[in-house]
Amino acid sequence: MAASGESSRKLRDRKGQTDPGEIDDLVPSASGTDAQELETIPTKVPREGDGYQVPRSTLISQGLGRIGEPGYALTADDLRRVNTRKGFLKLLANKAVDIEEVRKTLLYEQDLRQLQVELVRLQRWIQASGERIAILVEGRDAAGKGGTIRRFTEHLNPRAMRVVALPKPTDAERGQWYFQRYIHQLPNRGEIVFFDRSWYNRAVVEPVMGFCTKKEHQRFLQQVPEFEHMLYEDGVTIIKFWFSISKDEQARRFEARRQNPLKQWKLSPVDEKAQELWDAYTRCKEEMFSKTHSTFSPWIIVQANDKQAARLESLRYVLNLLPYKGKEEAKIRLTPDPNVITRFHRKMVELDL
Repeated sequence: MAASGESSRKLRDRKGQTDPGEIDDLVPSASGTDAQELETIPTKVPREGDGYQVPRSTLISQGLGRIGEPGYALTADDLRRVNTRKGFLKLLANKAVDIEEVRKTLLYEQDLRQLQVELVRLQRWIQASGERIAILVEGRDAAGKGGTIRRFTEHLNPRAMRVVALPKPTDAERGQWYFQRYIHQLPNRGEIVFFDRSWYNRAVVEPVMGFCTKKEHQRFLQQVPEFEHMLYEDGVTIIKFWFSISKDEQARRFEARRQNPLKQWKLSPVDEKAQELWDAYTRCKEEMFSKTHSTFSPWIIVQANDKQAARLESLRYVLNLLPYKGKEEAKIRLTPDPNVITRFHRKMVELDL
């Protein structure tokens, strides 16, 4: 019987199949005493902000990279060739893959799926109750706005959800009241609308790039609190996110886009000037916060140097904020991490360092 079992195992390996009971051969042992012992993935990975600093410089010096990055991808053929723990570790070493990054990604995918289940429940409650939710996603170029919106909307019903990313205004729209074209995009009853950049273009991008006059900029800052207060009084819930990244991280992401042919479309003339005009963006951003933050429409700051953490905690913030049906049955933490999500305070001094 033992010989027969061993023979069948070899046959499965030759066919490129792995028996569930053999998965322990692919994972390093936690104790080191039993090479076949399945390692338990921890429930929490140390993260910057928890009193732990990720040794990124060390990883870079060792040539370690993230799964999915150019040169660090694991293919299906790679995995089919591996049938032992030692072989798996050797594969990761040959691909220069950071094992801790892999563990973090596995935990991220697990949390993301559970949070997306809660988002489906949230949307059903919004549809049933007739709520109107407007989520504004703002931030510097390459801050991760679009990627976060995709994680929000991935499994939502498209009939009760929209993503608004308006192009530059037409000649007719330039002659209208500034808010007019955004009013047409506001949520209807039972609907969520995500704004991938919003009317706040006039608070930061337009004055920095010279797309509006100083008078138009100041008029906007005076009118926007009144505009949002009218929406609030009419029952529209406005959630305003600002994704905050460092100058070095923005430069790194721009370079990654240049090297990736699938992401080169994301680069624009405005992006090319973002680093050069960093300080001008900072001044306009700080003025925007000070004049448009309010109790009924606050700014929520997302520390976004870590894309995965920014996405997860943004989802948690929305789920934690809204009183949807079934919320108490959630099998995952909904309260956002205060090291990642903070409410703007007028005494805050350092953002986007």
